Amino acid sequence: MNIVKLAVGDVAEMKKQHPCGASSFRILRVGSDVRVVCLGCGRDMTLERVKFEKSIKKLNRASESAESDE
Repeated sequence: MNIVKLAVGDVAEMKKQHPCGASSFRILRVGSDVRVVCLGCGRDMTLERVKFEKSIKKLNRASESAESDE
């Protein structure tokens, strides 16, 4: 199993939607647990890293969007 390189500020699109209907989460903290905030309702939550990595559909890097703004 490969470890997904996560960074603070990245936006993860998940396979399943949050109860509010959004499926995008911004990463706030990375470690053995991952702290994310829902971009739909603003709910802040901490998830186990392994479980979080398995549920990612697409990962939008924060560095890519910063480079395109310049």
